[in-house]
Amino acid sequence: MSDLKNRILASAKEDLEDIEIALKQNLKPYLDLVSQTASHILFAGGKRLRPLLMVLSARICGYKSSSDKTFSIMFEYLHAATLLHDDLVDEATLRRGKPVAHSIWGNSIAVLVGDFLLARALSIAADIGRLNIIKIISEITENMSQGEIHQLMRKGQPDLSEEEYMEIIQNKTAILFKGACQVSAVIADAPEREEKAISNYGFNLGIAFQMTDDLLDYTSNAGILGKEAGADLKEGKLTLPLIYALKQADSKDRAMMERIIENKDFSADEFEILLELLNKYKGLKYTEELAAKHIAKAKEALVGVFKPSGTRETLINIADYALARKY
Repeated sequence: MSDLKNRILASAKEDLEDIEIALKQNLKPYLDLVSQTASHILFAGGKRLRPLLMVLSARICGYKSSSDKTFSIMFEYLHAATLLHDDLVDEATLRRGKPVAHSIWGNSIAVLVGDFLLARALSIAADIGRLNIIKIISEITENMSQGEIHQLMRKGQPDLSEEEYMEIIQNKTAILFKGACQVSAVIADAPEREEKAISNYGFNLGIAFQMTDDLLDYTSNAGILGKEAGADLKEGKLTLPLIYALKQADSKDRAMMERIIENKDFSADEFEILLELLNKYKGLKYTEELAAKHIAKAKEALVGVFKPSGTRETLINIADYALARKY
């Protein structure tokens, strides 16, 4: 996995450096407090995956201008805004190994700076000068909000279905990955066949990325993950490993899992019991296999339309990394 990550970083080194510069240059708030709060989430070690996807997707679609880095950061601003809001809703304490923004500056500031970043993203979209791109960004924001609301409505409820889970992660995660890739095709004036292919790549990548994230909540540790293991479960979020295991379990084991789920303050020993049951009923394995199927679809979308190139290879490596990553 480290070799794969190093290959991606080496091939995208200049792009990532330019994205970092663009993020800092385009923040431009009027108040220092806005800058401090936004910088806390923006420059806390994020992967820059979403803006990088836009830059690479634009390149593979034949985009020739030098504005791709500036346009790409709207996706990092959108992502950062949702993190600020989500941490507050979830009553989280850590994000990327650091105290969450609202624990430092308060709830009101965190919400308002999140709103500011959403507005910055829309402002950049407007600068592109294409109504269909503003529409894509607006629809992404709507869908992400609905995904979070859907998840909040079903918080802590053990009868959440796999179908509902898929709808939630499509809206809250996959739609942003898809949008980053689709906007690239639009600004490159790519043919419909290429726009559809790169959008499918982003959508399936986003689904697999979220599934892997949900796996890591059970299999990683706080030092690597940047948040407490089991944090999602303590926040009442039922994800696919647990949804599948609950469906497969006998009545005794299901009752045990439900007791642990219902107790937000479950102990380390109870968490280990839950992990044993997830393994017994193949919840982790099922999630891994389904994520791998979506990665295969993502790569098929690329290979079926775009010719071999260094950019295509990097996008394929990113897809493999989304599955293999440990944080």
